[in-house]
Amino acid sequence: PCGADGWAQDVVPPGAAFVAAASYRGPGNNDTRSNKALPILLWWSGSLFPHFPGDTERIDCPRGSCLVTRSRRVAGHRRTKALIFYGTDFRAYEAPLPRLSHQTWALFHEESPMNNYVLSHSPGIRLFNYTATFRRESDYPLTLQWLPGTAYLQAPAVPLAEKDAWRRKGYGPVLYMQSHCDVPSDRDRYVRELMKYIQVDSYGKCLHNRELPSERLRDTSTATTEDSEFMTFIARYKFHLALENAICDDYMTEKLWRPMHLGAVPVYRGSPAVRDWMPNNLSIILIDDFDSPQELAKYLDFLDKNGEEYLKYLQYKNVDGIKNQFLLESLEKREWGVNDMTLPNYLNGFECFICDKENTRVKEEQEHKKSRGKIPAPRPHIAQFKHMGCPMPTPGFGSVEELSEGDSWKEMWLQDYWQSLDQGEALTAMIHHNESHQGRFWDYMHEIFLKRTRQH
Repeated sequence: PCGADGWAQDVVPPGAAFVAAASYRGPGNNDTRSNKALPILLWWSGSLFPHFPGDTERIDCPRGSCLVTRSRRVAGHRRTKALIFYGTDFRAYEAPLPRLSHQTWALFHEESPMNNYVLSHSPGIRLFNYTATFRRESDYPLTLQWLPGTAYLQAPAVPLAEKDAWRRKGYGPVLYMQSHCDVPSDRDRYVRELMKYIQVDSYGKCLHNRELPSERLRDTSTATTEDSEFMTFIARYKFHLALENAICDDYMTEKLWRPMHLGAVPVYRGSPAVRDWMPNNLSIILIDDFDSPQELAKYLDFLDKNGEEYLKYLQYKNVDGIKNQFLLESLEKREWGVNDMTLPNYLNGFECFICDKENTRVKEEQEHKKSRGKIPAPRPHIAQFKHMGCPMPTPGFGSVEELSEGDSWKEMWLQDYWQSLDQGEALTAMIHHNESHQGRFWDYMHEIFLKRTRQH
């Protein structure tokens, strides 16, 4: 889950306060309360807790302080105001029950929708009060989590003459580098079809047709760490096939930003809203703009043979080449950094976001009590479908009707998508019934299944 952001490396300096330690005042606020008086935030997903050296830490945020812990012993404590879940680890059948009325649930999920389709349905996402997801509509958006900044986009490209020399050595115009096959976006099915019409050099496990020149480059860790030798090798390609593993608005990863950094034109399929974030109007080629892989191949071949037209796709690398004000403002506005030790990482940022929300809620609840009901109680904030809301997977090429009966993609991903809806509904029903036994989850699932079959 650490991705390219390096937050696992952030450590709190020695002597930072734990629960038992003396209270101290951080630079972010003037909160003088001792640790014993602070709201507690519990990371239910303990695997995401490498960012503090101990089990519990005091955090000092702009509006007040909180204790953050992964110790589940405090799950029912009256001061435990929020449970924070990591989306990939969230399982409806393992959710903490009964759900306590004095606690909010917060979701941190920067990963692909394929990691947990429960969150793509209304009943799943509405289980949470606050969200940090890749969608711009979430409470704490992580949309540009793979983009360090404008300088990353404007790194110089390999000269066209060098790319053309590379082509004359027998390398293809198009690179495909993928070792995670069988994903919801079904990208390999599309690429397989495209390969019939244009040379695609594929170095990963999926549709593998060419070897990387050295053992070192074949090492998967080399590819994931932006190793300079590896980057130099793949930068010589004119086009990179950049197909996300799942389709959802604003889900954009290094598959998109890395080729742009290198000056290879991404041939992209992923976020339907990707154009909103592009540096200018001509920086990527969208697969879905073409009626067929054959039409796309024709266009790539045209650009391959016409250098002047090809270079138009790299004009964003020029000084003042980034024209998109929305992109510039979004980068300027975000409070966290990517690979930037001078800024907080987004994990700590989200914790402070929740801490501030909970401190505000505590205050509002106290005022409500003091006024004996004259001041209304704070209303719960509920996450919306658009905080994640990803569409049903569709085949990478052709239609579902054309797929054979035993097609593995159809059996795996369509089933997963619809079963996830049932799981979200089952957990919602359990919470409404104040259910306290996780073991009853499958009974609820069975009831939903029977109800659905009766309807059909």
